[in-house]
Amino acid sequence: MKERRQQILSLIQSRGEILVSEVAPLLGVSEVTVRSDLKALVDTGHLRRTRGGARLPLDPRMEAPLEEMQLQQRAEKRRIGRAAAALIQDGETIFLDVGSTATEVARHLPPTLREVTVVTPGLNIALELEKLPHVRVIVTGGTLRRLQHSLVSPYALEILRHVHADRLFLGCNGIDAVNGITNANHEEAEVKRCMVRYARTVVVLADHSKLGVTSRAWLASADQVQTLITSRHTTPPPAALVNLISDFRIV
Repeated sequence: MKERRQQILSLIQSRGEILVSEVAPLLGVSEVTVRSDLKALVDTGHLRRTRGGARLPLDPRMEAPLEEMQLQQRAEKRRIGRAAAALIQDGETIFLDVGSTATEVARHLPPTLREVTVVTPGLNIALELEKLPHVRVIVTGGTLRRLQHSLVSPYALEILRHVHADRLFLGCNGIDAVNGITNANHEEAEVKRCMVRYARTVVVLADHSKLGVTSRAWLASADQVQTLITSRHTTPPPAALVNLISDFRIV
């Protein structure tokens, strides 16, 4: 069994991704056996499941397309988005960041909200909010990053500098007590840092897989965060992070 799983790892490392239907005949075992091996390798963190197969885990320093990120921790991101949307009150101006978890915030905004202004660098988020007649949507403008459907500099910072938001709902690739909040892309990080600067309250949206992780571009220190909304997991969150952020919410 150990040798077979090592063979599976070697195949994925050479190909990047495998399908159960391809691996089973190569190893001379059933697809049920391969699925069992993949589950064991996923549980130990060696692999990440895909539809019909598996691939190597994402490097937290690297980016994946928004559509791919939306498939990861889907239920957790929905809970985080619902909890974040519940914080928004009538009459508020908010910054809503880009990314899969921020998209869930947009999807869970209640239609009963009135006189709310949402400023976002996310084109897909603006389209999600289009159906809410009493929410004013301002898109920052700038240069399109197709990977995340986001707008970055030049020009993306100009509108943000003229807005003082009640809350910022900030996505990230990692949050650590020492290294702070970090992101995989430097262009987006510039926009995120600007939103942190002009927001009265910073709410970080981070599922459990991002806790204790450091990515490549710094956004803010952990003590600049008023609220962190994260998800339940079998492993407890880092104690240093829990102690640092006063409003630490696990949903």
